[in-house]
Amino acid sequence: MKHILFGGDGFVGRHLAQKLVADGEEVVVADIHRSDLPHYRRSRFIEADVTVPAAVRAVPIQPGDMVYNLSAKMLSPIQVRAKRHDFFYPVNYHGTKHIIEAMDAAGAKDLVHFTTDMIYGHTVIYPMTEEHPVSPLGEYGQSKLDTEHLAAEWRERGMNISLFRPRLIIGPGRLGILEKLFKLIDGNLPVPMIGSGKNPYQFISVFDCAEAARLAWKAGVPNEAYNLGSLNPPPVRKLLGDLIRHAGSKSLLVPTPGWAVKRTLDLLDRLNMPLMDPEQYLIADEMCVLDVSKGERQLGWVPQYRDEDMLIAAYTEYRAKREGRQDDAEASIQPAE
Repeated sequence: MKHILFGGDGFVGRHLAQKLVADGEEVVVADIHRSDLPHYRRSRFIEADVTVPAAVRAVPIQPGDMVYNLSAKMLSPIQVRAKRHDFFYPVNYHGTKHIIEAMDAAGAKDLVHFTTDMIYGHTVIYPMTEEHPVSPLGEYGQSKLDTEHLAAEWRERGMNISLFRPRLIIGPGRLGILEKLFKLIDGNLPVPMIGSGKNPYQFISVFDCAEAARLAWKAGVPNEAYNLGSLNPPPVRKLLGDLIRHAGSKSLLVPTPGWAVKRTLDLLDRLNMPLMDPEQYLIADEMCVLDVSKGERQLGWVPQYRDEDMLIAAYTEYRAKREGRQDDAEASIQPAE
């Protein structure tokens, strides 16, 4: 049996590949590029673009292989409204479809697939369980929800597909929208919050995501969906305040009327000058916290990293890059005690 990781050279994939190689498993990474990562000494790389059906079919999938779909287009960089569908769907939806069809042709039945918590949209039930109503607020969340519908169809045809719905994934190698925050803090500039900052903000570590994928395989690839998020996320005000103090910055947190900021961002979005994606700012002041207890009950998965530590580790990596240092950001983040 092989473990085939589509998008395996990316953010979550490289950590999952490392875990599987360390376990002595045979790993094949299928991606559009190959980085200089140490796990390639004991794993195989195949160039494959998931948007091209023939390229996906060329990957040597066999019956009994374990397949992971980690390829995705994310909300960063921000896209103007007219381009969002064509930006997200070729990879997020059609790429998933190509992978599943290639698996079917090869007789492989086991897939771990990452979607997003943004399929839920506005908070209706708090905390959000996997049964929360789904109503995406944009093309990114909709593209991921459509893959969940696709998964449901293929489960009916005999496939085993475990779905993961993560909150914002952070860890070494990805800053995304956080870079804008860090620049404000470095410049001792005011840091505006959408709303009062009393609501919590929940991250999930890339390391915890990789472990969840591994445990889904170990559990026999249940035909279930699982939320992925940290435990006990702190209020935004505390999370950002702790970071500002850690950075030694003079930045001040500025609460704002959430409704007014959202309408302003809506206007900028309509004018094709988006500062954030609507899927980010429309829920920024809501109680968006995922209930992750199902993963513990069924997979034995418990998130190990705290939001405060993840954010400070991301800032440490940002500073290291700004200063031209080659610090290993992974060394600055440790599991919660």
